[in-house]
Amino acid sequence: MSKLGVLLIAHGSPDRVEDIPEFLQNISRGRPMSDDVVREVQRRYALIGSSPLTRITRAQAEGVARELGIPAYIGMRNWHPYIPDTLQQMAADGVEQAVAICLAPHNSRTSVGLYKQVLFGAGARFAVDFVEEWHDRPLLIEAFADKLRTGWRNACAQHGSSLPVLFTAHSVPQRTIIAGDPYEAQTRETAALVAAQVPEIGPWHFAFQSQGMSGGEWLGPTVEDTITKLYDIGHNGVFVQPIGFVCDHVEILFDVDILFRQFAEERGMKLYRAESLNESPLFVCAVAELARARFAALNRIAAPA
Repeated sequence: MSKLGVLLIAHGSPDRVEDIPEFLQNISRGRPMSDDVVREVQRRYALIGSSPLTRITRAQAEGVARELGIPAYIGMRNWHPYIPDTLQQMAADGVEQAVAICLAPHNSRTSVGLYKQVLFGAGARFAVDFVEEWHDRPLLIEAFADKLRTGWRNACAQHGSSLPVLFTAHSVPQRTIIAGDPYEAQTRETAALVAAQVPEIGPWHFAFQSQGMSGGEWLGPTVEDTITKLYDIGHNGVFVQPIGFVCDHVEILFDVDILFRQFAEERGMKLYRAESLNESPLFVCAVAELARARFAALNRIAAPA
């Protein structure tokens, strides 16, 4: 029987502020970035201390390995450990068949599509089954719903009233959606599935966060516009449930916890947030179940009639 392995793929994030210029060069593929952009990104990382993305991703992989009883690796597009380096390690370890899962459940050419290019461009020396999307897997929805249910109830009790729920996902350039990218539809579907499991939240809202610094129109509505509209109709608090991210990193720890919270406070509103999935047992089980299902399908296809 082939030796199996799981590869978890993520964006990547440096541990130190000093590494930000090199990290941004990786993101831009060598195109120069202005000093203002570099300083702003450094400021954001400095305010949160450091990004825990790599540490959490390693812990997620360790959990998946325990669930499946096979090795699980991590590979990053823009920082260490890079995807090509991890593929070399997997080959050295004797892996013959792998399932590669992006820790971005919603399929977009701006994220999953780029990870796929790097993965297959690296020339793995073993068979790789790449998961294009998994935004509607029942265990993933259950993991998000668990965080929403617990966090929302606690926040409402603390606030003294029922809070409107605002689901968020990372924005992408509008041109990608026009070109047929399924990302917007998939993020909204995930939010609807999660909300259906926690019906007590009532009517909910959706916005796209972390619009990029590059030119062109980005997908909206923005979180800021949505918070303003909630304020205008009489709300003095909001509960944010990010469903486009599976662990804490700068888009959560800075954009939500600092930027959006400050924006809400300036309008006399209190902002609360659901805990990220991080090392949630339900999330680890969701990833493991997905890998298990893909291995089972591959082996059925490979088996003789």
